[in-house]
Amino acid sequence: MGNFKPFVIDTTCQDLLQFIDSKQQIREEQLLSLVEINSSSLNPVGVNRTGEFFSTLFTPLADSAERIEVHPWERMNFSGQISSQPLGDLWHFNKRPNAPVQILMCGHTDTVFPPDCNFQHATRIDRNRLNAPGAADMKGGILVMLSALEALEQHPLRENIGWTVLLNPDEEIGSPGSAPILEKEAAKHHLGLIYEPALPDGSLAGERKGSGNFTIKVEGRAAHAGREPEKGRNAINKAALIMLELDKLNHTRPGLTLNTGMIQAGETTNKVPDLAVFKFNIRINAAEDAAWCVQTLEDICTTHSRDEGYQVSLHGQFGRMPKRFDSEHQSLFNLLQRCSSQLGVPIHWQATGGCCDGNNLSAAGLPNIDTLGVKGNFIHSDQEYIELPSLSHRAQLSALLLMHIATEGLPFLKQSETGEKIC
Repeated sequence: MGNFKPFVIDTTCQDLLQFIDSKQQIREEQLLSLVEINSSSLNPVGVNRTGEFFSTLFTPLADSAERIEVHPWERMNFSGQISSQPLGDLWHFNKRPNAPVQILMCGHTDTVFPPDCNFQHATRIDRNRLNAPGAADMKGGILVMLSALEALEQHPLRENIGWTVLLNPDEEIGSPGSAPILEKEAAKHHLGLIYEPALPDGSLAGERKGSGNFTIKVEGRAAHAGREPEKGRNAINKAALIMLELDKLNHTRPGLTLNTGMIQAGETTNKVPDLAVFKFNIRINAAEDAAWCVQTLEDICTTHSRDEGYQVSLHGQFGRMPKRFDSEHQSLFNLLQRCSSQLGVPIHWQATGGCCDGNNLSAAGLPNIDTLGVKGNFIHSDQEYIELPSLSHRAQLSALLLMHIATEGLPFLKQSETGEKIC
């Protein structure tokens, strides 16, 4: 298992923590360059520019660097057709694949802000806060990851840790193209570290809900709204009935919420509309609720399709299962809390309805901490900001965690004689 022993913060560790502090100005300058690149999930050119920027920073640290094309995002559009959306590339950096502890570190290069929105540039709020698209979620977080790895690579026990960095291009839309790669990599590692922003008070996310995105297409029959409306079958009216029925599913199981977020239908008021398409999201607390939800949705569609002149179809799936706070995750948080105490910064965690690639890794059996990124607030809005000092503070927390693991190993890690993972 390597040269593991009790961990103490010695002069080497103190020097490495100070090294991270010395990088603060450089990190701020890098962040300012990054947030000026629009990297909306649906803007693969910008996503790739962001990935290329990070590649220049991570490649010198790694033994190998690989750029990977992911599958397009297949989804139903508002014309009721399945469309194929090209995505940016995924970046894979690897170091010491034969080390006794293997850590998977994840970040995403995409943001939620489209190229035509008004929020494209950085604005200084004050000395310590920067308002900018993707500053907290999560370009700043990836810089935190970089600083922690730069410190680890100067630690005398770095050989005890092998690491993989995955920067995926599609997290903000549920990782549809990168999910198979995340699942594959999870099986090769003992621990996952994900650099989503911390909660606004600096807390970490513990349990997370699962999430599914769905589309329902309602096909009716067109007719002239004045001359012969009785010959038509109004797709908007039928969609409205279905949406009201879906709304009643809220809280039918503990923690289940359903939100209808988008709808498009109709061409003019003097025509009975023959097509309505609407999209909705479901959050669940328990993995077994996913199958129940899908069956319920299919039953609702089948029932309404029995009405003469209508066809109702369901598209979509649960892309992320709930992340449970089990004993392995508890031991990880205990270790991180120990690290934060050594830095003199208490840290807490709490359950959240949000989800991220931590859900994917957990579903694949990989314990992970998924909010190791910067502090900030108002993510996914034009008020998003980062607390700039957290570029260093959070990197010191991650670096200390890595030094602990390099020295003591993982608290829950077991290995067979062949070195295979048995977590």
